Amino acid sequence: MKLVHQINLAFALSLILVLSVTAVVIHYVLLDHFIGTQRKDMQSIGAELSAKLETAAAQSLPIDSTPIAVTGYTAGRMANVEVIIQDTQGNVVIPRETVTAYPYDAAPIRPVEFSTVSFQAAMNNDAYLTEVTTVPQGTLTLLTPVSKIKAIEQALLGRLMLVFGVGAVMMFILSLFITKRLIKPLMLLREELKKVKQRQFSEVERVTASGEIGVVADSLYEMAGELERYNHVQKQFFQNASHELKSPLMSISGYAEGIRDGVFEGEDIRKGLEIIMSESGRMRNIVTEMTLLAKLDSEDDIFKATAVNLRELVEETIERINPVLVKKGLFVHPSYGENESLIVCADRDKLLQALLNIVSNGARHASKHIYIQAGIQKGQVVLTVSDDGEGISDELLPFLFHRFVKGKNGESGLGLAIARAIVERCGGLITAGNRKEGGAVISLGFPPYRTASLV
Repeated sequence: MKLVHQINLAFALSLILVLSVTAVVIHYVLLDHFIGTQRKDMQSIGAELSAKLETAAAQSLPIDSTPIAVTGYTAGRMANVEVIIQDTQGNVVIPRETVTAYPYDAAPIRPVEFSTVSFQAAMNNDAYLTEVTTVPQGTLTLLTPVSKIKAIEQALLGRLMLVFGVGAVMMFILSLFITKRLIKPLMLLREELKKVKQRQFSEVERVTASGEIGVVADSLYEMAGELERYNHVQKQFFQNASHELKSPLMSISGYAEGIRDGVFEGEDIRKGLEIIMSESGRMRNIVTEMTLLAKLDSEDDIFKATAVNLRELVEETIERINPVLVKKGLFVHPSYGENESLIVCADRDKLLQALLNIVSNGARHASKHIYIQAGIQKGQVVLTVSDDGEGISDELLPFLFHRFVKGKNGESGLGLAIARAIVERCGGLITAGNRKEGGAVISLGFPPYRTASLV
């Protein structure tokens, strides 16, 4: 069953249940109200008739000739009231019924057929409401059939149920409209999800909706955009990887064939072999870096988080890269915040690899100096690596940390991409920019070390 039909059916059943319970409650409330009102009217009638009978007894008038009348009774009367007078021996003397004249005229009491036996039966029957008053002549009893009160209540209840029924139909029609309006965005979302399933990410459209459905629709649209970009990056990655691997393979193949066919002789053979070894090493590095990137993206157990002292890590990085610095005549200027705890939660070996990649990149572009600064800024452990080189071009800056993006004198184009992957796995953020004095600056920000970070 479709969701729209399930919602409509649930609403219809709920509406029927609510109306049924309401009808039962209203039935008993109305019946109780009418019976209470009738009792009050009977008490008023009884008080008025008692006063008249007491006056007649004081004047020694016979009951049959007593001018008994009820005034002002029409306005509040629910049903006819039968008046019965018994003598002191319990015999029915006068059975009469009040007959009202409208409006507010006196209603004379007329005789009705009522025997002593039937009167006693009526007194013991729940089908009558009774009001008994003691008078000088004996006992004054007022009777009202409950059936007449129920008939009035049923008539009013029927009208109310008719009104409720019309209202229920209108509410159900309105619910169909509202349900359709709510379900329509979900149906559109289903169609967009089918496009995602078929990997048609670029064809996914934004679904306009409000509330939580709108939030889900926006998330789906953004997810499709991210998947499209990821798909594009993956395709570009394989294209660039094949290109990067193809170049050394062509060199290796060309020199190998030349040596085999005797094209190279003497010193040329040695140079050819050196090129083959160099290109083989370059290929090995590219494959190693690609494998590391793939593991960082997909494997959780490759990352072993521990407490890492950033100052010690910087010093080890400088020590390892020192031969390159000496060869190029570069100077490194490290500086650290005083009395500051530069400890972060990271995989030490992986973070060392990231720093080596970043400092090596600075060494390729620096003129004379590389500056490494570490300290606490705005509650974050911040490490910056800057140089006095030509800086990063505006065209390259947005894509600097993408895979196979190489600047001037770049090697594989994977070093900074690996650095970004490692820093982000440490819960940090890496950014790049240019110094006002000239040269590039790469900043790494990490959350401060806490014991809970290792859990």
